[in-house]
Amino acid sequence: MTDLSPAAQAVLDAYRSSHLSLNNLAAALRVTADQLIDVNWSVEMWELHHDIHAIAAELEGGND
Repeated sequence: MTDLSPAAQAVLDAYRSSHLSLNNLAAALRVTADQLIDVNWSVEMWELHHDIHAIAAELEGGND
């Protein structure tokens, strides 16, 4: 895996202490981000939504 951003590294470190697969972790992050934006839409929440999706993509090795 390439060098990760500090945010993605923190998520990966938490994952390593759990029993989730990395794909399940990324999917859980995406669902969480989507729920945030559905409940409380604002520019700040939209940016957070985007950042969480970026962390999920980074953990999967993608470029979303």
